Amino acid sequence: MLSTIDIRECHFMGPIPKSMTNLTRLVSLWMAHNNLKGPVPSFNGAKNLVDIDLSNNGLTGTVTSTNWRNLTKLSSLCLRFNKLDGNIPSSLFSSTWLQFLDLSHNQFSGEFPEISNVSSYLLNGLYLRVDLSHNYLKGLIPTSISSLQTLDSLELCLSSNNLEGQIPMSIFSLKGLVTLDLSSNNLSGSFPLNLLHRLRYLSVFDISHNDLILSHDYTNFSDPSFSELYQVNLVSLKLRAIPNFLKNQSNMVKLDLSDNKISGKIPNWIWSLSILVYLNLSCNSLDSLELPSINLTHVNYLDLHSNQFHGQIPTLQLLPNVIQLDLSRNYFSSIIPSTIRHVLRYTIFLSLSSNNINGTIPESLCNFKFLQVLDISNNFLSGMIPQCLTNMSGLAALNLRRNNLTSVGEFSHNCSLKTLDISGNQIQGRFLKSLVNCNQLEVLNLGSNLIAEPFPCFLRNTYTLRVIVLRSNKFYGRIGCHKTNDTYWPVLQIIDLAQNNFSGEIPGTALTTWQAMRTSKDNAPAKIRNLRYGRVGYQVDTIVVTNKGLEMELLIVLTIFTSIDFSSNKFIGSIPKEIGELKLLYSLNLSNNAFTGSVPSSLSNLSQLEALDLSKNKLRGQIPPELTKLTFLAFLNLSYNELVGRIPSGAQFSTFDATSFEGNKGLWGPPLTADKRTVFSPKPAEGNHSNPGHEIDWDIICPEIGFTCGFGIAIGSLLFCKRWRKWYYRAMYNMLLKIFPQLEQILGHHRRHVYVHQRYWRR
Repeated sequence: MLSTIDIRECHFMGPIPKSMTNLTRLVSLWMAHNNLKGPVPSFNGAKNLVDIDLSNNGLTGTVTSTNWRNLTKLSSLCLRFNKLDGNIPSSLFSSTWLQFLDLSHNQFSGEFPEISNVSSYLLNGLYLRVDLSHNYLKGLIPTSISSLQTLDSLELCLSSNNLEGQIPMSIFSLKGLVTLDLSSNNLSGSFPLNLLHRLRYLSVFDISHNDLILSHDYTNFSDPSFSELYQVNLVSLKLRAIPNFLKNQSNMVKLDLSDNKISGKIPNWIWSLSILVYLNLSCNSLDSLELPSINLTHVNYLDLHSNQFHGQIPTLQLLPNVIQLDLSRNYFSSIIPSTIRHVLRYTIFLSLSSNNINGTIPESLCNFKFLQVLDISNNFLSGMIPQCLTNMSGLAALNLRRNNLTSVGEFSHNCSLKTLDISGNQIQGRFLKSLVNCNQLEVLNLGSNLIAEPFPCFLRNTYTLRVIVLRSNKFYGRIGCHKTNDTYWPVLQIIDLAQNNFSGEIPGTALTTWQAMRTSKDNAPAKIRNLRYGRVGYQVDTIVVTNKGLEMELLIVLTIFTSIDFSSNKFIGSIPKEIGELKLLYSLNLSNNAFTGSVPSSLSNLSQLEALDLSKNKLRGQIPPELTKLTFLAFLNLSYNELVGRIPSGAQFSTFDATSFEGNKGLWGPPLTADKRTVFSPKPAEGNHSNPGHEIDWDIICPEIGFTCGFGIAIGSLLFCKRWRKWYYRAMYNMLLKIFPQLEQILGHHRRHVYVHQRYWRR
């Protein structure tokens, strides 16, 4: 007797077989984590089904009440992580034994379903978990939710929808409520925190990212009998103080009060929450940090970034088991204490960036055996980067950007770095060739230093490189690697060589090896992996690029962003036509060089291009009209070249002002000049390059000449040729008779004949 089908994670594809929907003795059907497509079929033939799990597939279509009409024994239904849409039928809540309903991470829309027909199982006092999060549900939370008030245990997850209006007061009648997650909606109105004590068994509470107004007395409310809270998230709610009712929560494990307006000192009672593991008070206005004298052995995650803490870095030995510590974007002004070697033994992520920390980098930082991410950027550190730091075998991301560091030790053979950012220092390049040992490197930022080296061809076998920034150094010579015919940097998405001394021509064959700028599996650029570490996760990749004429810092390297910046060098020759094969390029900057020749029409193939800067070169000829096909182009600068002819019109070109074309004496047309300008220029210069701007513009002259000549021929023929004159007047007379036949009756044929001959023919 077949009662259970378990084919999870088997890579099955296609629709769900209809034969499975008629197995009358089937109790459990588990088909999660496959590639199933198509709609959810009706399971009415399998009347004994209790547990259905179709999650993490590609199922589409609507879910109707007829799908489950006969499943009176259904206890668990999981459809999360699919592409289901339409309304959620309220009949799903009428199953007699329903305990688990998960429709999260789909595309369901419409109003929140009414929960009224649930009386059949209320008397049983069952457990019920409802997860409808990450959909597109709209409207109000219905007051009929009070129908669930006699349940022994209720978990309600409605986060990340479009729910609006006030949270109904009937929520506080749900005595068995264990989980309430309403975060990331459009809920508004007043929410009385002081009524939470009615929910005696509430364990998980999250109303973050709404437009709620919290009651004014939440700072005074404190009920010792209300102490079951396990996780509390009150993010982005404009809190001005830490609620007092939290001090009695002896079971609290996670507390997130970030992005509020809390000021002053962190209250000491927070450190007395004996099992608190995760504490996030970031993005507030706290200014006093005093850790207690007892060891906080229970704290694993502490995030205090973006506050106003100042003075010395706190005594970190009181946090012996912290895994993730973020004190960045504050005003700490001391040195990094050398005693740090005795603490943070299990730390994976450490950020002290954007403070006023000075002195040198202590070698004691190298004693962290588990450290994967170290960020001490944007400070006033000086001296050498310790050799032991570049030899750490487990370090995956090292960010020392914007300090006063002068040198780097060589990288060892066991280098495991994926991100290295030492930009904005005073470093020279003796260490450079040792980077070949970092064969997992994805992001390399050496910008704004004093490195005087040739193009780093020694990195051509580092196939993982996605971002290379060498800008504002003293790199020199030609680019490209001529000693290899193999593809190098196939996943490269950003390359910035601006403001160096590179010279020579750009080899077009080198550009075509960057496959991620040309095409990818789904016709989109290869994704730059967001380097996240620790169980909670932090983004550590930030790249400064010049885009649309402005410097911008990408806090997260966008998966769609591809960029080439070769500006402010000494490149010569023509712009290679092969650049038109980089169809996924977002930004191209070749300005401030010595490029000659014409603007290649192949640039029109860059259908995703949003920024193009070819200014301050020696480009000649006309602007290719094909460039008007670049419908996403938002920034264009062709100024200060030797371009001639009429500026193409239409599409995006009509949105650019005169600064995009100024400094080209041979250019005309809007927005530089009026549209009907006639240009007479001297004879073309001798040589192989003809200049179409040094001649009459026949587009305007030809119609004028044609009209003048035609008019003169017609009038002259009538005046000086008797035969033409006779034919013309006879033809006109016959035409008038056809239009006005009454003329013949009035004048008569003979009279007309005499009149015409006497007056006109005998001149």
